[in-house]
Amino acid sequence: MAGFLKRLVPKRFRKTELVIPVVRMHGAIMAGGSQLRPALNLASYAPLLDKAFGMKEAPAVAISLNSPGGSPVQSRMIYNRIRQLAEEKNKKVLIFVEDVAASGGYMIALAGDEIIADPTSIVGSIGVVSGGFGFPELLKKLGIERRVYTAGQNKAILDPFQPEKEGDIDYLKSLQLEIHNVFIEMVKLRRGSKLKDDPTIFSGLFWTGMRGLDLGLIDGLGDMKDVLRRRYGEKVKLQLVSGGRSLFGKKLPGVGFNAESIAASAASGLAEVAEEKALWARYGF
Repeated sequence: MAGFLKRLVPKRFRKTELVIPVVRMHGAIMAGGSQLRPALNLASYAPLLDKAFGMKEAPAVAISLNSPGGSPVQSRMIYNRIRQLAEEKNKKVLIFVEDVAASGGYMIALAGDEIIADPTSIVGSIGVVSGGFGFPELLKKLGIERRVYTAGQNKAILDPFQPEKEGDIDYLKSLQLEIHNVFIEMVKLRRGSKLKDDPTIFSGLFWTGMRGLDLGLIDGLGDMKDVLRRRYGEKVKLQLVSGGRSLFGKKLPGVGFNAESIAASAASGLAEVAEEKALWARYGF
């Protein structure tokens, strides 16, 4: 109703404030999720992105990003959707890194026409990692016999209850190398000549925002409000684009990531919570 009434007022009498939509993408990147514990993935955030880019008068969309990474597939899907909308709606994308934009989080950041971080933010980690545990010796001590029956000689590859096989490890590393090469090509495509000639950039290391600026991984240092005010004037208004509410009244994706969201997810998957905590812990959070 307010928007309708505003359009009835002649333009010369309207306020001259400029509205910039803001989408908050916070958390580990993974498929799935639930109403109690939304995940950072394309299915959850596509409606918010559509809404933000659908604001016709906004010259740009600002994305607040805080993610230690996760699924490379979901990361690429989010990246692709942002770029598609940016080109379709002819809007600039400004990515503002908070604590972390590492691994898959940095892959999403590449969708920005500019990446801006705090000097103490963590950026980079351009690599691929797989982790797990092995329990063959524990089973022996407990007197448990592992029985696996497959149709297909590689169906039980990397079984954590069997000793590691050199061929299995080589195969996993070949998959990691393919994904890593895709990631590297994305970085080169988006950062181009801004990248410094430094062999450590694609090694999986991560850096502070200050060092990331030196390496060409980001474009500037600062925070969202100050940067947007300098660029669009003191009257610029930041409008958070958030989802509706779930059956239980909890806000849906786009409103942040906090300890409450982890606690609420206990019933829907402790393994996912542990995985997410491990991703954050890698960067000291």
